[in-house]
Amino acid sequence: FQHLSLLLFCVFSLSLSLEAHRFNSNVVCTEMERKALLKFKEHLKDPSDRLSSWVGEDCCRWMGIGCSNRTGNVVQLDLKNYDCYMESRSDAEAYISSCLGGEISTSLLDLKYLKYLDLSMNNFQGIPIPGFLGSLEKLRYLNLSYASFGEMIPPHLGNLSSLHYLDLYSDPFFSQSLKTIWVRDFNWLSSLSSLEYLNLGFVNLSSARTDWLEALNMLPFLSELHLQGCNLQHLPVSLQSLNFTSLSVIDLSYNHFNSSLPQWLNNISTLVELNLGNCHMKGPIFNIAWRNLCNVRTLALNGNEISGEISELVEGLSPCNNGSIQEVHLNFNQLTGKLPATLGHLKNLKSLRIDDNLLTGPIPASIERLSNLTELDLSYNKMNGSIPQAIGKLTKLTILQLCQNNWEGLISENIFQGLAKLQEFSISSSNTTFVFNVSSEWVPPFSLATIEIRNCRLGPKFPIWLRTQKQLSNIILTGVAISDPIPSWLWKMSPQIQWLDLSNNQIGGILPSSLEFSPGTWIDLSMNRLEGPLPLWPNVWYLILWNNLLSGPIPKNIGQVMASLQYFLLSGNFLNGSIPLSVGKMKNLNRLDLSDNDLSGRIHDNWRDLQELQNIDLSRNNLSGNIPRSMCSLPSLSVLKLGDNSLSGELSPSLKNSISLTLIDIGENRFTGNVPKWIGESLPLLSELRMRDNMFTGNIPEQLCSLSHFHVLDLALNNLSGTIPPCLGNLSDLSSSTSYSPQIPPGHYFYTPELDLFLKGRQMQYTSTLELVNVIDLSSNSLWGEIPEDITKLSTLGTLNLSRNELTGKIPEKIAGLKKLETLDLSCNHLSGPIPPSMSSITTLNHLNLSHNNLCGPIPSTNQFLTFNDPAIYEGNPGLCGGPLSTKCLTPNGGDGEGQGQPKDNDNDDENEDEFEMLWLWVSVALGFVSGFWAVCGSLVIKKSWRHAYFRFLDGVKDWLFVVVALNVARLRRMMGSHKSPAPA
Repeated sequence: FQHLSLLLFCVFSLSLSLEAHRFNSNVVCTEMERKALLKFKEHLKDPSDRLSSWVGEDCCRWMGIGCSNRTGNVVQLDLKNYDCYMESRSDAEAYISSCLGGEISTSLLDLKYLKYLDLSMNNFQGIPIPGFLGSLEKLRYLNLSYASFGEMIPPHLGNLSSLHYLDLYSDPFFSQSLKTIWVRDFNWLSSLSSLEYLNLGFVNLSSARTDWLEALNMLPFLSELHLQGCNLQHLPVSLQSLNFTSLSVIDLSYNHFNSSLPQWLNNISTLVELNLGNCHMKGPIFNIAWRNLCNVRTLALNGNEISGEISELVEGLSPCNNGSIQEVHLNFNQLTGKLPATLGHLKNLKSLRIDDNLLTGPIPASIERLSNLTELDLSYNKMNGSIPQAIGKLTKLTILQLCQNNWEGLISENIFQGLAKLQEFSISSSNTTFVFNVSSEWVPPFSLATIEIRNCRLGPKFPIWLRTQKQLSNIILTGVAISDPIPSWLWKMSPQIQWLDLSNNQIGGILPSSLEFSPGTWIDLSMNRLEGPLPLWPNVWYLILWNNLLSGPIPKNIGQVMASLQYFLLSGNFLNGSIPLSVGKMKNLNRLDLSDNDLSGRIHDNWRDLQELQNIDLSRNNLSGNIPRSMCSLPSLSVLKLGDNSLSGELSPSLKNSISLTLIDIGENRFTGNVPKWIGESLPLLSELRMRDNMFTGNIPEQLCSLSHFHVLDLALNNLSGTIPPCLGNLSDLSSSTSYSPQIPPGHYFYTPELDLFLKGRQMQYTSTLELVNVIDLSSNSLWGEIPEDITKLSTLGTLNLSRNELTGKIPEKIAGLKKLETLDLSCNHLSGPIPPSMSSITTLNHLNLSHNNLCGPIPSTNQFLTFNDPAIYEGNPGLCGGPLSTKCLTPNGGDGEGQGQPKDNDNDDENEDEFEMLWLWVSVALGFVSGFWAVCGSLVIKKSWRHAYFRFLDGVKDWLFVVVALNVARLRRMMGSHKSPAPA
């Protein structure tokens, strides 16, 4: 987008330089102007002495001063800082030291013939733009861009009726810590009737009225309009009249319009460059009649939500006879459909970026006609088919990006034969059958700087043809089934490597102990089978070796040798020993992950110099002792994970100094004491707190309720007592449908938070979906009292686990307010009363446990409860009835009824009577027994003759039994004696 800007700049510079040219002239500057310039210099700060030439009588010979060759008057003041190219922090510091600063003296008003003023690329540290500049009535060129001015732009600039060029671009890099520069309204701009170039990039225009475009529409000569990143929120879809007869460049990128593409663009036939990227634009792409914009060379609509068929745009531009379109950037939208064959009509196209859309179908063969194409990016779509041979005819191609599609078949070396200029190449496919098929003897025609092949069968051998690529700096071969060790010739390229990613393969072997990489190198060898000790590689900034077979201790001098490390990720290995003290010397360290190893010993108190550290994960080791105070006082710390160790003691109050904390995991340790109140008072950004399986005591502090971003609270398996704070129902992030999504801190280039949570009866690790998980787990404590009614306000809560406590009372009637609840575990308490019928309206519920309470009444039999068929989730509640329990419920009229009435014993025979009839049965039996007893025994008591006869009868029976028994005993003895007699001789 800079071509026209540079052209316009050159025209102004040339015309004014010719006017200021004074070779072979004896004209000198006036004394008044010389003094004015010296006074101007006095108010400036010049740390690099750039104005050292401002001595002597003739100010026209001073650096940055241009004078008229006719009158000697100063017409040009150019103090732009040309030392503005930065590649590192040291470059930035050098640039700042070369900047002019200080104040702008009113002595400039004495330069009455000044036409050109350029103070750009300096550092005025947020001071306001002087309003008196609006009195320089002959000024035609004013450039204060990248100069760190602040506060409101003075409307007095509207007095510069001769102004052609106005650039007040505010560099967001340098102005972050300074006062924002802003505009109240656009009325003053409409007075600049001669204006041709306007750049207010990253000036805050949010206070301007919605008619800002109407004000600009009054500038008939305006050729370039740059309002990128201005916080504009309203873009008119239509204009009553259009005065933009000269407008050729429109840059409104990085605003917040949230509207469809404006139709007034159809009438600007002079338009050459249009940039509406990253503006939250919506709606179909056919809102604009593209056939009317045949002069457009650059079109950027990237980073929006524009929908519709890609063919609408391509076929709209293809009839243009001049075929002027050169750059099309539509990436990061929602465009659908197939690339049409008419794509080949855009013969002058140089850059085509339509990555990150929803495109389908194959690459059309007509693409071979785009002979000027230098950049093609189709990555992150749903395109399919094979890679056509036509790609090989794009001989000017330098960048070819084909990642993350559904490519089929294979890609062979024939496709690359015509791509001699190719410098960057990437490809991957979700189709597991896609193969990168080249011979081992292949010598590519190109010399790549970047190669990226992901999830494509390339191995098992390491590709030998890479050895011919002498300019490689970025090598990304992930998930390509390589099992060979890394060859020595690749390690010899280490001084030129900037990015080496060989992750997710089966690469084995031992890493070289020492290599020389260039500063800033990224190394990712994770998820392989690398063995041996941890290497020491200076200059590496990102070292990612997790999930390998590395063993041994972390070298004690790693902090000295690898002092530049920013990411140090070694989880999932077999490293042992203690964490070296020298880690405390890695002052640029941003993320440290040593989890899932065999590290032991105490954590040293050597963290105070790691002021950039945002993420610490030492979980799942054998570390012991306290959390050191210096670790607890890191102002940038966002994530602290120390779970599953043997750490002990109370939490240090110093941790409240880490006010940026969003996640704390200290579960599965031996911490004691109370849950600190300062967690809720001093850590306002905390969203996940995991303290399960420790020895914490006391109450749950009410201060936790003030954490508005809280969505994971896990205090299970402790010794907590007291009641559940009702104020937990006020957790705003769990009661609002718009959940908090924390911004990724600077430096977290690919960080995804991880947390182990015990949900639905098993432990699961959550990564990319963690921010969607809403959990309160207070199980296995000694909490008592009732479940607070207010907790039912947490409409987005997904898991509520209060099991294994001493809770009493009823399940809250309004529990249906937990609309998103998936898991509810209230087992092993002393809850009573019925299961609220409203619970069946929680349609998301899929895991329930109410066992071992004192619940009674019918189990609901509608909606989700029809899926809960395991009787174990209700056992231990003798008063419950209905399916899936075997105990049926009784209807009020005495008959059987599922889900209503009282429980009935279903084990009796079907002929048994109900409870009322059973009562009369037992009464009848009792009366019968009493009647029979007194009928017999009463007669014997009353009638004497019957009593004597009865007892004589009993005596006779007794004598008869005695005789029978005696005879049988004698007979038995004789039989046994005969068996014992000796046999005859």
